Amino acid sequence: MTAVPTLETDRLVLRAPGPQDLPAIYDFYDSDRSRFVGGPCSHEQAWRFLAMEIGHWALRGYGRWTVEERATGAVAGMVGLFNPEGWPEPEIGWDLFNGYEGRGYATEAARAARAYAYDTLGLDTVISLTRIANTQSAAVAQRLGATLEGTFHHERHGMMNVWRHLSPAQLKEQAA
Repeated sequence: MTAVPTLETDRLVLRAPGPQDLPAIYDFYDSDRSRFVGGPCSHEQAWRFLAMEIGHWALRGYGRWTVEERATGAVAGMVGLFNPEGWPEPEIGWDLFNGYEGRGYATEAARAARAYAYDTLGLDTVISLTRIANTQSAAVAQRLGATLEGTFHHERHGMMNVWRHLSPAQLKEQAA
C-alpha cells in the first residue's frame, strides 16, 4: 500500500484518513451539508465512503487527506486528489465538515493538494468537479484560479461543472 504523506499548511495538517475519523464523518453524512457528495446517508454507507477514501490511496497511489486544524487537532474535512472509476481525470476535491466552512480551509488545503499533484506526482493538469447547484464549491474553484471548462454527466451525481486548474507553468507565470 502507498504510504500517505502528511502535508502541512499555515493552519492545517493534511494526514492519512483512518478509523479515528469516523465520528466526524458520521456527523457530516448525517447532515444536509453532505447533500452534494452522496449524503445524507446511513452510518453504514458513511463507513463505506471512508473505506473508499483509504482504498483510493492503494489503488491510485494518491488520494484525499483528512484535514485537521493545526491549533486544535479537530477534523475539519477531507481534501485532496480523487479519481475513482468513471471520473474523467484526476480532480482536487474538498468536503468541509460541519462548522468549518467560511474560514478558507478548503482553498488552503486544495492549494497544498494541487502543489502535491504537480510537484510530487508530476501531473500537468487537474480539474475540480462541482455539482451545478453547489455555488460554495464553485467559489472555492474560482478562488484557486480554476476556470469553468464545461460539464460532465456522472451516473450517480448527475450533471457536474468541470473546473480546470491553472497548470504548473501558469502558476509560475502568475507568481512572477
